[in-house]
Amino acid sequence: MSLDFYLITKDIDGNDHTVLSENITHNLTKMADKAGIYDALWRPEEKNYKKAKDIIKVLEAGLKKLKDKPEYYKKFNAPNGWGLYEHFVPFAESILEGCKKYPSAKISCSR
Repeated sequence: MSLDFYLITKDIDGNDHTVLSENITHNLTKMADKAGIYDALWRPEEKNYKKAKDIIKVLEAGLKKLKDKPEYYKKFNAPNGWGLYEHFVPFAESILEGCKKYPSAKISCSR
């Protein structure tokens, strides 16, 4: 099982256009939770995060935590190797970059 995370904008004709599409294993939920970014990524609707701009500060803070204490967060690596710190940080960085580039984009995720 995995998380599919999308940022979606409207084109000139009002049609949806996916500007960011990322996928990551659910095995990283505990790491995301400990870093404070689980809700922003896995359950944005529960926190009323609708637009990319709504999660920028949350992602920035979470990434700072992840990068400041990598050894702590690596304790939450999946024992089977499917879900590692080394994969999660670039995933979160990519989403943050997309949010900054498209702050008005709609957040969508599939779990």
